[in-house]
Amino acid sequence: MSSTAAPVRATGRSIEDALAEVAAGAAARDRAAAGFPEDAVAALERAGALGWGASPGHRQEWSLVRRIAHADGSVGRIVDGHLNGMERVLALAPGGLRASEMRALAAGSRRIGVWGADPAPGEGAPARLVAGRSGPVVVGVKVFCSGAGGVDRALVAVAGDAGPGVLAYVDVTRGVEIDAEWYAGAGLRTSESHRVLFHAAPVVAVLGAPGELVREPWFSRDAIRTAACWAGIADRAAGAALDALAARRRPGELDGLAAGRILGALAAIDRWLDSAAAVADDPARDLADVSVMLRAAVSDACGTVLDQSARALGSRPFAAGGDLDRCRRDLELFLLQHRLDPMVARLGMRELERRVV
Repeated sequence: MSSTAAPVRATGRSIEDALAEVAAGAAARDRAAAGFPEDAVAALERAGALGWGASPGHRQEWSLVRRIAHADGSVGRIVDGHLNGMERVLALAPGGLRASEMRALAAGSRRIGVWGADPAPGEGAPARLVAGRSGPVVVGVKVFCSGAGGVDRALVAVAGDAGPGVLAYVDVTRGVEIDAEWYAGAGLRTSESHRVLFHAAPVVAVLGAPGELVREPWFSRDAIRTAACWAGIADRAAGAALDALAARRRPGELDGLAAGRILGALAAIDRWLDSAAAVADDPARDLADVSVMLRAAVSDACGTVLDQSARALGSRPFAAGGDLDRCRRDLELFLLQHRLDPMVARLGMRELERRVV
């Protein structure tokens, strides 16, 4: 993706200052769970980080997402969604809307979410597109709406009249009700991933074609960006575990074994993200299988970091709280959201079928 008027890139000392500020407040925000992390997101906004996705080069963008998630997993989740949404808007919005959104992004005055999850039975009717007095509106419910209450636009996967759903770009400052009691998870406490009820929320535009949310290569790029977020949380968990092991009076061989396995897991994450970045900017490259294998490998590596940390350190860091405890809660919830096993199974079955003579 390229643009003629790219939003300000985060460079130099300003992004370092912003990341330090985000990290410094992460524990207090997690304890308080007091709503949208405005201080952290605003710091990143001032540094230009929320406009990063309009710049070419996925390697730098994924690295930034990873660093933000290292500072605070919940904030990383919000920025991950914002960048996913921004890429879709800049690729799909019609000319006039695209230009206005570019200006808003450049000014640091646009925050975007991507809300795709439908409610379970008993949680309300799934969101759908209907005709309103002044144009299309959205009614119904979505869940796991990260950034709710802090973003002003959201890409919402909604049911149409028939066939695959459509992707509505919605003004979520009006006509929405946030059910902040729905999300009670122990992880990602300030990602504000709430249940949202749409009461004729105005649609800015319908983007793309039916089924647009899962269109390639955008869907796989979204997924890899999220895996970079997992990686950042794993980085912080690993750092906390390694610091705790090193601080022991007499680290033993089992401590060294745990440390070695943690380092191996981080190296595996690095290799997968580097490999994907090498091909992600090629418009002819199919990223679907790469995305599935990468996410499965990163998920396994995150599991290794958490498992080895717990085996080596026992219950104390989790009972006392702190970085390792917060990262474990964040990752255990976050990794479940992608339901990777069915995707890996389908990929494997295709390969088995290919080998049948």
